[in-house]
Amino acid sequence: MNPDQKERFSRQILFAGIGEEGQNKLLDSSAVLVGCGAIGTAVANLMVRAGLRRLRIIDRDFVEVSNLQRQTLFEESDALEKLPKAIAAERRLKAIDSSCAVEAVVADLTPQNAVGLLGGSQIILDGTDNFETRLLMNDVAIQLGLPWIYAAAVGSAGVSLSIVPGRTACLACLMADGRDALGTEETCETAGILNTAATVAASIEATEAMRLLTGGGASARLVSFDVWRGEYRAIQVERDPRCPACGRREFRYLSGEAQPHVTMCGRDSVQIHASRRRLDLRELNQRLVAAGTQSQGNGFLLQFRVNSYQITVFEDGRAIFKGTKDPAVARSLYARYIGS
Repeated sequence: MNPDQKERFSRQILFAGIGEEGQNKLLDSSAVLVGCGAIGTAVANLMVRAGLRRLRIIDRDFVEVSNLQRQTLFEESDALEKLPKAIAAERRLKAIDSSCAVEAVVADLTPQNAVGLLGGSQIILDGTDNFETRLLMNDVAIQLGLPWIYAAAVGSAGVSLSIVPGRTACLACLMADGRDALGTEETCETAGILNTAATVAASIEATEAMRLLTGGGASARLVSFDVWRGEYRAIQVERDPRCPACGRREFRYLSGEAQPHVTMCGRDSVQIHASRRRLDLRELNQRLVAAGTQSQGNGFLLQFRVNSYQITVFEDGRAIFKGTKDPAVARSLYARYIGS
């Protein structure tokens, strides 16, 4: 550590949990972040300011005005230019610490590219907004033996869990235990989100990442909170020996077996069919109306518009997105308005 670095990170070095040895480890550490929204921008900001040396950011979306309320690396000019989030984040983070090697990847994480994009770093950070992608990350992390940290927030509530393959429960264990309610139906587009909830989730995630990167180990506890109600709790999560992912090493999301089926539907439409899923169209309609999105249905399907896209949803989990040929756009809209 050179004198400039000692000055820059002096307050963090003074903290007994990190010290000079831990800071040196952070200055030689690397991470990959999937998703650069509310949690993703906050955790990227915290990790780069803490001394992370290499960060790859993977995101498929672009900056919109509605992001500025909670996505802390972006400005109005980014939204006006419709910059890809990964690119805008890379620019801001390099201005915060020019010695950090930040790599922006504008892409959708898929079973075909996941191993290549997530491998090569010491830890995987969750900034995404859907369980389809998280379970894909979980598969890759277990296969490669990489620790990763799950974090999510919607409304005023949030959760976080550190996952170390072979030592702690994984995300599939957690979901099998029936504690996967947050984010499976409600989304930020329909239930809203407080920027404070996203920031708390990101702070917990960044703290756990620093613990792991400096050799402090994982807490192995599911931390959940509701900032509006002032509720906080931590639950020990045990590994499930019957878990299909970390127990039997059946990587259904990485193999593509469990991924929603995507097909082109007409000249300007994409269809997504989420297998083994049933939707309550009445409940979805209530959430859309509460969020100010007008919809119409007939008991068999529900139809609504988002900007230039017409979305038709069926109770078997299928949805048709008219107005795009891009599967990544359709997957993003599905996660934002229907959930996953």
